[in-house]
Amino acid sequence: MNNKTTKNPLHNMISSNGMNVGTVTKLQGVASQDEKLACAMLETSREGITDEMAKERQQKFGLNEVKHQKAPKWYVQLLKSFANPFIYILLLIATVSFIIDVGLPEVGERDYKTVVVVSIMILVSALLRFVQENRSNAAAEKLKSMVKTTATVLRKFKGKREIPIVELVPGDIVYLSAGDMIPADCRIVQSKDLFVSESMLTGEALPVEKNYLPIRNAAEKSPIELCNICFMGTNVVSGSAIAVIVTTGSYTYFGSISKSITGERPETSFDKGINKVSFLLIRFMLVMVPLIFLINGLMKGNWTEALLFAIAVAVGLTPEMLPMIVTANLAKGAVNMSKRKVIVKRLNSIQNIGAMDILCTDKTGTLTLDKIVMEKHLNVYGVEDDEVLKWAYLNSFHQTGLKNLMDKAVLEHAELHDYLKVEDQYLKIDEIPFDFQRRRMSVVLKQHNGKHLLICKGAVEEMLELCTHAFDPGDDRSLHVENDRTVPMDDTMRKIVLKTSKKMNEEGLRVLLVAIREFEGAHPLTYAVADEAKLTLTGFIGFLDPAKPSSQPAIESLQKLGIGIKVLTGDNEIITRKICMDVGIPVDRIVNGNELDSILDTELNQYVDEVSVFAKLSPLQKVRVVKALRDKGHTVGFMGDGINDAAALKEADVGISVDTAVDITKESADIILLEKDLMVLRKGVIYGRRTFGNIIKYIKMTASSNFGNMFSMLGASAFLPFLPMLPVHLLIQNLLYDISQVSIPWDSMDEEFIVEPKKWDAGSVSKFMLFIGPISSLFDFATFAVLFFVFKANTVSDQTLFQTGWFVEGLLSQTLIIHMIRTKKIPFIQSWAAAPVVALTSLIMIIGVVLPFTPFAAALKMEALPLTYFPWLIGILVCYCLLTQWVKNWFIQKFHTWL
Repeated sequence: MNNKTTKNPLHNMISSNGMNVGTVTKLQGVASQDEKLACAMLETSREGITDEMAKERQQKFGLNEVKHQKAPKWYVQLLKSFANPFIYILLLIATVSFIIDVGLPEVGERDYKTVVVVSIMILVSALLRFVQENRSNAAAEKLKSMVKTTATVLRKFKGKREIPIVELVPGDIVYLSAGDMIPADCRIVQSKDLFVSESMLTGEALPVEKNYLPIRNAAEKSPIELCNICFMGTNVVSGSAIAVIVTTGSYTYFGSISKSITGERPETSFDKGINKVSFLLIRFMLVMVPLIFLINGLMKGNWTEALLFAIAVAVGLTPEMLPMIVTANLAKGAVNMSKRKVIVKRLNSIQNIGAMDILCTDKTGTLTLDKIVMEKHLNVYGVEDDEVLKWAYLNSFHQTGLKNLMDKAVLEHAELHDYLKVEDQYLKIDEIPFDFQRRRMSVVLKQHNGKHLLICKGAVEEMLELCTHAFDPGDDRSLHVENDRTVPMDDTMRKIVLKTSKKMNEEGLRVLLVAIREFEGAHPLTYAVADEAKLTLTGFIGFLDPAKPSSQPAIESLQKLGIGIKVLTGDNEIITRKICMDVGIPVDRIVNGNELDSILDTELNQYVDEVSVFAKLSPLQKVRVVKALRDKGHTVGFMGDGINDAAALKEADVGISVDTAVDITKESADIILLEKDLMVLRKGVIYGRRTFGNIIKYIKMTASSNFGNMFSMLGASAFLPFLPMLPVHLLIQNLLYDISQVSIPWDSMDEEFIVEPKKWDAGSVSKFMLFIGPISSLFDFATFAVLFFVFKANTVSDQTLFQTGWFVEGLLSQTLIIHMIRTKKIPFIQSWAAAPVVALTSLIMIIGVVLPFTPFAAALKMEALPLTYFPWLIGILVCYCLLTQWVKNWFIQKFHTWL
């Protein structure tokens, strides 16, 4: 018998929030029906399904496990470290050089210099990257460990038993109790005082009440709003329940998040930028190298020599140190950032954090303390009143049920314990526990006068129905009920209470009412729900997860750095608005999850820039917002610490989490903060911009310098009867110049550079090449003229003097340009490079000048320069620096940019 069943085609469709359409429809369907109809829809009953049916369903729906992705093997990662366009070019150059210099010549004439130098460059660059990034693991590796291994299931004819969670199928009946992880997406069919923590999905700190009642308008709600549905991966805080499994594995809400985390990360701002710049330089090479090869071949007739020279030019033109300089810069940045409590997991994210112009952040724990505190205790007229706090304290202290976060906030007022003589003056004699229908709980205390005092606290609407009177606040602020005056709870008083409650809600507070009733000591000790009547309202208690003191200054400082802040939260609009106002985030418009579901991506892209707060978002809606911002050209950072943030962290250009976050979130993150504080992030942004500045310095220096050199090469090749510089000279000059640039990661950046987000701009690089590169060519031609006409190095027999003279001038001008380009300001007067840069560039310039006078000169086909050449050289270099500074000032005025 063939048990395979065709899957519902709806399961291949994805809703706007990233979930399977079939899953959403199924959850809404069972949520809207009563227990019997819900079970019938799932082809099950309260007795469960048989083991045979379970096997059939397992074949149809698969195992109850979510998709996960393993980290690549080390050797795969090592191979990926070589995946870089410049490394490909260098590999091609090394191959051609090996054939020409090693393969074709006789044994005694083989020359390994070019092959060895290029191979070392390739290895150093790739190995640096591999070592730094080998520690990164795949984002979803921890998903398996999120789920408990067994669940209590009821199977027909077999009764209750524990089975592995992976064997659960839709239609199974499972038993849930405090501490259990929910094993799949379930519809509750029976419950008692059930509270479930969904913070991993929504970011909401407080546990959510769940019940078994049907929700008739379920089709209008998002799945996460359905209070009779429990989701895989959430956990039971208190109470117990029996539930029927609706969806398993990849079809669950948790599974849909998992799918969005597996697979390749999207291309980030850094990847796009470095690729654009790389291909700009490669296109330039593909034009210049064949041109130089043809001109030399045609002018001099020696095609082999022309090819060798063209290869040397190709090496000179290739910014072969780019991967290594970039990696060294990023690694240096990572070390600096780790000293400031910012751990970098993926090196490329350092530049992305510097380029970031939008930071999307969760509210809970980032902007707020992630701790519920009792912010207000007001009497019925909305005035702070300690008497209300005392009633609330007595209620919270004496209850034995689940002490939720709000009870704990009340009990933090420990000073009341001794003052009220809580245990001496009041003896607890009964309790009416909380349930989701009443939305309140009561304790009954015996007072020192023998009377019984019922203290009830709960939700505003439910409590107000039970109150017949309210306390008129007395002056004594004592708990002597008989001495206080009461006023009837008429329509006027009811309006006052509702108005005060609404005002507190608008301030972002969660509001409970506290009311009391006194009974005679002879009342039977069988208090029940019926006794929660004819209550006297004492006042309001308001709770809030308040803003961190550091949030406002941190947000101001990020805004000064040109970073816009957007809040993406699972919490409601009112509370989010209040916190945003407290910390200085402007709130013009708030978009919630349901509204987001009703609009197309094109519409979202139109107004996403204008909205600073998105509330009541599901995890995959957060991804949608991040993607819309990136589509608009923003470099987006996302900061979060819950599982509900993992998919958005991966979608962002830079995912930022904290060391206290859940494992899967830390795995999805690029950067981990050791303190959940935006001030720490500010330091990371500054280091990111400094690192990017140093990378762009190298690219612009190298691009403009190479462009100028090639102009000089073309000119010299056209009119000289010999090569302007030998291939070996080009390689050594290139190597020395590259060594001088190794110190760039230690350089500082001007303050003006750091105050704005910085992005890759290939157009800026090409403009820089076109305007700055040819300046060096002018002075190269001046050097040619001096050597050709003044020192008469104008024949093949005198070519060594010409080649040596240009080698020294070329190296010195290239090294000086480092100081000219690294700052907008006047070098050596308004801005000095860091000590390592000054030291290394000075050393390379000394080596360049001294090399022709050393014993190595003959082997390198150089000769000692006449001392009369050096005044000419100094004059040329000074004029070069002055003209470069003038052009720099003009360039900044015209294009309003430099680095």
